[in-house]
Amino acid sequence: MTVEIVEIPGYVAGTWVIDPVHSDVSFKIRHMMLNKVRGRFTGVEGTIVTAANPLESSVTATVDLASIDTANDQRDEHVRSADFLDVANHPTMTYRSTGLRADGDGFVLDGELTLRGITRSVPLRLEIGGFGPDVFRQDDPFKGSRVGLTATGELDRTEFGVGDTATIPGGALALGTRLQLNLEIQAALQVD
Repeated sequence: MTVEIVEIPGYVAGTWVIDPVHSDVSFKIRHMMLNKVRGRFTGVEGTIVTAANPLESSVTATVDLASIDTANDQRDEHVRSADFLDVANHPTMTYRSTGLRADGDGFVLDGELTLRGITRSVPLRLEIGGFGPDVFRQDDPFKGSRVGLTATGELDRTEFGVGDTATIPGGALALGTRLQLNLEIQAALQVD
């Protein structure tokens, strides 16, 4: 059996820590069957391990669900409640990768998402933005490196017990079941 190894320009193997200031975890979901409402989580942390063979790399991440921001305080409080995220009992959402595979010009990150104590497989389409010097290191910006990644995917909120299936006149769902995810991640290489 041959092991596939992919080439990525500027690739750096190592352990990276997600920079929450330069990362964004956002979502959108259809509301009242009219448009999509957007939101984001401002509290994210995690570790990316880029292996010598990129396809053996891994990711673990945790999102602080109380950090939700939909640009409406009343809606945010409702989404934090037991009707949706149940932040009082389940304060975080976690993602743990289970594999990485090449797919066309990009990659697919297979992994398990845990939300409200329920774990489901959620693959993410992964695009590597690039590797570069860490200009935020005042002591020696070229001692460290940074990586930029974009990941997109979707999940069925009802599989995680999030929200209800209330309908509007005409029978359509008030809130769509498909939640689209978009992650813009920047991480810093850990150096001694």
